[in-house]
Order: sequence, then C-alpha cells, then structure tokens
Amino acid sequence: MLSTIADYTRLTTDLGKSMTQVAQEPDVSRETDYFLSHIGNVKTIDDFLKDYRLYSYAMKAYGLSDMTYAKAFMRKVLTEGVSDSDAFANKLSDTRYRQFATAFNFAALGDQATQTTAATTGTATQYVTQTMEEKAGDQNEGLRLALYFTRKASTITNAYEILADKALTQVVQTAMGWSSTISSSDIDMQAKLITDNIDLTDFQDSTKVTKFVQRFAAMWDATQAQSDTSTNPALVLIAGASTSISMDTDMLTTLQNIKFNR
Repeated sequence: MLSTIADYTRLTTDLGKSMTQVAQEPDVSRETDYFLSHIGNVKTIDDFLKDYRLYSYAMKAYGLSDMTYAKAFMRKVLTEGVSDSDAFANKLSDTRYRQFATAFNFAALGDQATQTTAATTGTATQYVTQTMEEKAGDQNEGLRLALYFTRKASTITNAYEILADKALTQVVQTAMGWSSTISSSDIDMQAKLITDNIDLTDFQDSTKVTKFVQRFAAMWDATQAQSDTSTNPALVLIAGASTSISMDTDMLTTLQNIKFNR
C-alpha cells in the first residue's frame, strides 16, 4: 500500500532536519558552496548567463530547470525586472519567473543585484528545497507534488496561476477528484471550476493547506492503488479483477465526497 500521507508527515514534521540532511549530501553541498562563493562576483546579466554552473543552479532553485536552455527568454525576464507592471515577468502567468527576477533584480539594483539575501542564501535554500522535493519524487511522485504544493500554496492568488503550473494543476485536480482530461477544455471554464469549488484564500492558512494536501495524498494513494491492483496478475487471480476495482472505486467515491472546509 502506498503511503504518501505517512511520508509527507514524516518529512514535514521536522522540515528543518529533512532540509539539513539534503543540504549535507556531497553533490548538493558542492554545488551550493560553488554558488555562494562565486555569485557575488557576478555584476551583469551577461556574467550570470555565461557561468552555466551558477545560472543552472539558480534556475533549478526556482523550479525552472527545463527553461535553462532559453537564455534569450531569461535575459528578457532579467532585463525588464519586476518594478513596471508591464514588465515581461509580470505579464507571465507562471509566477516562478517573477520570483526569479525579484531574487536577481539586475533591473533595479544593477551590479549589486547578487549581493542580496534573496540572491545568495535565499536561492541556496530554494535549491535545497527543490532538491529535496525531486529526491522525494524519485520514490513517490505524489510526495513530491504534496511538498511542492505546500511550498507554493501561499503564493496562489487566482486560478490562472494554478493552471499555469502543471504540478499545481495536478494536485488540485487529484484532490478534487477531477479527471485530467478537463485540461483540454477552455481555460476560463477550468478557472471557473476551481473558483466555484475552492476558496483560494484558504491557501493562506497553513492548517487548511495541510488538510488540502492530506486530501490530495489520500486521493493519490487510492488512484495509484487502483491502477496497481487492476493490472497486477497475481491480485487478479487471488481476488478477481472486478472485485478489486469495485472496492477501489468505492474508496474513491468516499474520498471525493469529503468536503474541503472553506
């Protein structure tokens, strides 16, 4: 039986200890030491983008590893900064770019941009957190999603920010018992579905976030168990495929009827 809730509780009960263990791992420690000892020497956006080791570390820290190749795109994000409401990063629905441009605010701070706490230890903390989530995902993708949602929940201000982030979307859809096929429907209809069913201000309350994540974890484990049971030949022979699938469907129905307190 999967145990996303148990693993999530174990990691988050003493999050500081979990973070320290990851930070002390040789590969993480080595990359963090390099970043902290060299980032202060970066004075321009060009300097930043030319040092692949620094740049890729920062991109991973803010969950943007898959965009590391897009230097022209990221140059625009950094060049325009975040002060102007019309700045490129502010127009993107994915808030990670805005967070990145805020941490490395060359537009406002110039050659002092890499001297701030956000650019140095703040980014290092983000990197360790991101790494912890990825390592959790190697064992249980549901756990990675749960940790990620917990970290990002307080930054969510509207439904479109959820829909712009595949991981957040997956957590919400799973927790609410919605099929992933709704992602192919009109974006405004998806946003309305979210706002009609979830009070997003609840995500400013850590207790309610935990409750929502626990609901997600339960739904995740139930759907994974259904998939495993329905395709495992041994279980099919022992219990009969129709029986095991029926039991899991009943479990899902029960979970879907749990109301998320608003």
